[in-house]
Amino acid sequence: MRIDKFLANMGVGTRTEVKNLLKKGLVTLNDEKIKSAKLQMNPEQDRVCVGGQQIDYEPYVYLMLNKPAGVISATEDDVHQTVIDLIEEYDHLDLFPVGRLDKDTEGLLLITNDGDFNHRIMSPHKYVTKRYYAELAHPVREDAVETFEQGIRLTEGLLQPAQLEILVPNNHARVTICEGKYHQVKRMFHAVDNEVVYLKRDAIGPLELDHRLKTGEYRKLTNSEINLFKNH
Repeated sequence: MRIDKFLANMGVGTRTEVKNLLKKGLVTLNDEKIKSAKLQMNPEQDRVCVGGQQIDYEPYVYLMLNKPAGVISATEDDVHQTVIDLIEEYDHLDLFPVGRLDKDTEGLLLITNDGDFNHRIMSPHKYVTKRYYAELAHPVREDAVETFEQGIRLTEGLLQPAQLEILVPNNHARVTICEGKYHQVKRMFHAVDNEVVYLKRDAIGPLELDHRLKTGEYRKLTNSEINLFKNH
């Protein structure tokens, strides 16, 4: 990889800014000053420093976001704030949300630039579950548990079985699904004569939302958290 591309990809600056840093002799490769932007280097083996600070190679980023309501799950939008707008770092990487949450739904959303990671979670053949906490307009009927287990029929067809747990008070519930149809959880409750007034996703597969994250905050996934999806 060219040294200027590496530095630009790691967020040091634009290609032009990187070239200026090189000209000023602020960049070292394996402790030797270099000035050529075209110099080839191995990002996984070579040691690159700018102004004495080492630049670590980080091609992929995996973030856990506690999405707030009112923000859309998109990379850019001319009208609404997007989840990518909430990420104050990594502008140099083409981050995108893994799947989506409705605009008024809160909770766990993963952000990455790794397409394979996205596929492992979002492919309909992987059956990665998503768990939601819901507050309803009315008490949840006991027979709704069996209805969810049997699969609810929407306009798209019969849904896969879902797990419904009625909480206390009984207008609160937890729902686990393995699909991601449009407004699915809301439409499922509508099918059993109820309406969702608040919805928050608190788990994707084996990964639970870090409840230390305030709404709108994010953090990197740990290696062990990333590895939770390796076998999916």
